[in-house]
Order: sequence, then structure tokens, then C-alpha cells
Amino acid sequence: MEIIRQITLFKEKIKEARRLGNSIGFVPTMGFLHEGHLSLLRQARAENDLVVLSIFVNPLQFGAGEDFEDYPRDLERDAALAVSAGCDIIFAPATRDMYPKDYATFVEVERLTSGLCGASRLGHFRGVTTVVNKLFNIVTPDRAYFGQKDAQQAIIIRRMAKDLNMGLEIDVLPIIREADGLAMSSRNSYLTQAERKSATVLYRSLCLANESIAAGERNAGLIEQLIRAAIDSERLAHIDYIAVVDAENLLELDKIEKRVLIALAVRFGKTRLIDNIIVEV
Repeated sequence: MEIIRQITLFKEKIKEARRLGNSIGFVPTMGFLHEGHLSLLRQARAENDLVVLSIFVNPLQFGAGEDFEDYPRDLERDAALAVSAGCDIIFAPATRDMYPKDYATFVEVERLTSGLCGASRLGHFRGVTTVVNKLFNIVTPDRAYFGQKDAQQAIIIRRMAKDLNMGLEIDVLPIIREADGLAMSSRNSYLTQAERKSATVLYRSLCLANESIAAGERNAGLIEQLIRAAIDSERLAHIDYIAVVDAENLLELDKIEKRVLIALAVRFGKTRLIDNIIVEV
């Protein structure tokens, strides 16, 4: 496996892979890999000739006061994990190369970015779509792999790829969870022992919602109240949002029907965690 930092050198590698007729699978990340990332790499390995992992902590998607400086970084650790999952190349560019001093171009998807995480993290998704667009242009993948944990992000990127005629497949794979249900996240490392225990309420509350819907409840407001009551029972949990939305257009719903995304964001101390489930009725 190679680690390449220079954009020009990396593009030469991709050019050679294309000359040989190789298909390219791509997993974009900010590093500090966990089993969720590795599941994406394994899927990419199964479906492509060349597997590329990017590691780039993207400053554009962090707002003022967020954890850009503190975000965990460990390239040596990540490289060992990536090799074990079948990665061929890690692309780890420098910020100065991705965003030179005269950088002036941004990509923005409208409507889908206004709610959920977009409402509380202003500008976040403009940073995400800009960097993913740049990475797609550099890597030129046939397929790109994302996790369902970042459900809104995946929906936005699919829309961007469709609207801009990018001609690549966006695959979204299931959330990988710890044994107690907590969705795997690089930010879980921030949690104290007490916060880590408290954070299991996220998945428990989503399971309660799923059970209620399975039993026949269709009132979205009542489902939201059920989740809120469960999370509020945890002293260390502070709700950012709970939303019951259409799984395609992210519009809030009064009645649960067809395919629904139930998403939430909750803070435990300094750590903001997200989770979601998709329910089909």
C-alpha cells in the first residue's frame, strides 16, 4: 500500500490505473479509522480493482468553536487498519494544497442542507460538498462509499453527484455499532466513561421509536416526543435536534408513511453525536 500526499503524483497513479483499465473504488474520510470505515473499504475491495482511501481533516466543514484543532489524527494507525481492509492507496493531501491562499470556489447543494445538522452547523455542508467534489475530481472513482450514520450527508452527496452529472455510483452502507448499540464514530474517543455510558440512549431511543411504529403508531410528533422523553431521562444528554423526515427530500413529516428517516443529534459534554434509523411502512 502507498501513502501519497501530492495531488500531482496521485493523479499520475490514477492515470496509470485508468490506462490499465482498472475500476476505482473510493472511501473519503477524515481519518482516525474505526470499523465503520473499514466496512466501507472491504466493500470497495470486493467491487473494484483499485481501492483508494482519502484522509483529510477538512477545515471548511468545521464552524467557529468546533473541534478542528482537536480532531483525532493518527496516520500510522490508520495506515495499518487500511491495509488490513484491502486498501491500495491512501491519499492524504495537505491543507495548503487542497486550499491554496487564493482559493475561491465552493459547491453548495440547496434545500437538503437547510435542516437537521445544516440548521445548527451553518456552512458545514458547503464545506462537505466542496471537499467531496474536489476529491471526486482528483480520484475520479467509479464508486464512492459512505456510511448511513451520516445520513443527511449521503443524501446531499447523491444529489450533488446527480445534479452535476458526475457519472459515479454512490453506495451507502449500514451503520456499524458497538455491542451496546452506540454508532461508531471517531468522536466517541472524546467521551468520558460516564458520557460513553449515557450515549447508549441514542440507539435505545431510536429502537423505541421503531417498535412504536411497528406497533402501528403513525403520528410523527408522538414519535418525536417518545424519543425526546427517553433522551431527557439521561442527565448528561442535551438534545440538538430530533427529526422525523422523508428519507428522500428530508422534509419534516406529520404522518409516517413509506420511507422515513428518524435522525437526531445530541451533545454529551463537549461531544456532539448523531444517529439515525430508516423505517419503511
